[in-house]
Amino acid sequence: MDGFPEGADAFRLTGRVAVVTGGGSGIGEASATVLAAAGATVVVADLDPAGAERVAKDIVHAGGRATARAVDVADRDAVHALVADTVADHGRLDVLHNNAGIMIRTPLLELSADELETMLSVNLKSVLWGIQAAAAVMEPGSSIVTTLSTIIDFSSRGTGAYGMTKKGGEALLRTAAVELGPRGIRVNGVAPGWTDSGITRHKALDESGAFDQAAFDALAERMSAASPLAGVTQTLDSAYAVLYLASPASRFVTGHVLRVNGGASMA
Repeated sequence: MDGFPEGADAFRLTGRVAVVTGGGSGIGEASATVLAAAGATVVVADLDPAGAERVAKDIVHAGGRATARAVDVADRDAVHALVADTVADHGRLDVLHNNAGIMIRTPLLELSADELETMLSVNLKSVLWGIQAAAAVMEPGSSIVTTLSTIIDFSSRGTGAYGMTKKGGEALLRTAAVELGPRGIRVNGVAPGWTDSGITRHKALDESGAFDQAAFDALAERMSAASPLAGVTQTLDSAYAVLYLASPASRFVTGHVLRVNGGASMA
């Protein structure tokens, strides 16, 4: 068909430039690695410069193209500088994966103003800063992808503020899809289910702060039972969803949230 790349080429990102925030670990690391394997030059951005550098070096060692960048996504100016420097270094920006995020588990009645502001800044405001900065330099055919969470469909004790920021991110990306669609820029999201990551491993710390593998395995087993596919989300599951939304294969998909949770949140 006219206008469609053929076969697997629909998922190739050769010649394109991508920025992944929170790229130094977890879903961001997997996303950066997969985008690079598809041919993109990837800027691995993270608050932890050592993590970003490690991931970038791993990509280069595997034959890909990547650089590392330290960034605090809660800082609007820092996000805009990240995008501006990417264009200055590489000449363009085609893909932005707004992935950086944190969870502070606190019951709503105990939630402090500082805790709420931290989650709003990292999980929600940063998405807006990324959209603003990327849209200013992106050409038609570009893609913005935001990491949300299955928590947009249900919640649990202590996750109210986290869920609020992720649900806000969903509303934000849909509005951005409407506003940027006429310019040929697509805006979508991925909503991973329970994933083996720093956020979930934090729940398995014992009273001394040490990681309890048995407790983590028990939690993973309980979460697995919620999925018709009887499993939990792996970081690569989300990364391949990001690749789809970043690639020409999804050329007519915008304002959509792809739930990567094994069917755990089916209505």
